[in-house]
Amino acid sequence: MTDLAGHRAWLAEALAEARAGLAEGGIPIGSVLVHRGQVIGRGHNRRVQRGSAILHGEMDALENAGRLAAATYRDSVLYTTLSPCAMCSGAILLYGIPHVVVGENRTFLGEEALLRSRGVTVEVLDDPDCIALMQGFIAAQPGLWNEDIGV
Repeated sequence: MTDLAGHRAWLAEALAEARAGLAEGGIPIGSVLVHRGQVIGRGHNRRVQRGSAILHGEMDALENAGRLAAATYRDSVLYTTLSPCAMCSGAILLYGIPHVVVGENRTFLGEEALLRSRGVTVEVLDDPDCIALMQGFIAAQPGLWNEDIGV
């Protein structure tokens, strides 16, 4: 397992992805998939940019990682700026990713309890930059945010 400083460094990569998504006119949620100290997949929410129903940040990172052996997923950590929703949590469970590090869950509490109940280690860093980014976006774009979370 990575120490807190290591988690924060990888979360910074996910946060850079979130900011890239915002700069593209999208929803600022980013994610990176890390295997043995290397980013093997990175992405951000591209629902707006691609007109997609499913391209959340975690899904984009998994898509960009490409096809991987099951053993690779089982030896990886997923970093995400926001608590994973039901869809993204399902993908985490499907591929057997054992560890998820979450930037924040104040603006949206996803399926952390489900993940934990299925043996996934979930750590929430309560990162102030992640919180501020999402709070600012939600205040500026409430309709788009509600669409993204299915409200």
